[in-house]
Amino acid sequence: MTYRGDVRPGSDPQVRELAHLSITKVAVDPEMSNNCYLLRCRETGEQLLVDAAAEPDTLLPLVGGAGLACVVTTHQHWDHHRALAPVVAATGAAVLVGEPDADAVTEQTGVEVTRRLAHGDTVEVGRCRLEVLAIAGHTPGSVALRYDDPEGQPHLFTGDSLFPGGVGATFGDEAAFRQLVDEVEHKIFATLPDETWFYPGHGDDSTIGAERPHLAQWRERGW
Repeated sequence: MTYRGDVRPGSDPQVRELAHLSITKVAVDPEMSNNCYLLRCRETGEQLLVDAAAEPDTLLPLVGGAGLACVVTTHQHWDHHRALAPVVAATGAAVLVGEPDADAVTEQTGVEVTRRLAHGDTVEVGRCRLEVLAIAGHTPGSVALRYDDPEGQPHLFTGDSLFPGGVGATFGDEAAFRQLVDEVEHKIFATLPDETWFYPGHGDDSTIGAERPHLAQWRERGW
């Protein structure tokens, strides 16, 4: 199957094979339709899960017998970590969360955070290195993960900070909205090329180039 990134709850996962990293995208929960991403180093087999959002019975078979090194929870909202406790119990995976959201994730899930992430940190999955981008606004501790494919374009896992068509919701908080737009503009659009492919926490993927012309419209529109 050619990777398109248009998965839906109940549909088969889609797999994208990069030179050194395999990306499996699956959607869970028909109500919220969260995306989860299993990243696997093709050389070592080590795996990382972005958001154990729901349905451990869907996620754990994807992990399979290779084991799971860690789960990165992109932010504290309940719909992104409902399967965290059972996935960690089954795999022993480390739990990584942005520093400002870490205590909330532990309180909501009962799972201790192994590592608190800050902007500029690196997370390794086998021989592949991901850079942490702290993108405050949707929540104080939201993080994105950047992977620079040495043989292709960059790839970015954005959680709920950036979607095709706009930034994430800030629920009427104007200061948080301004913060989020500024963070997305300066840490994503100003640093990544147009060919960067990004993978959001819900819905379809997009590229930075497809969204870049609309940034000023998003800022004026508000959220």
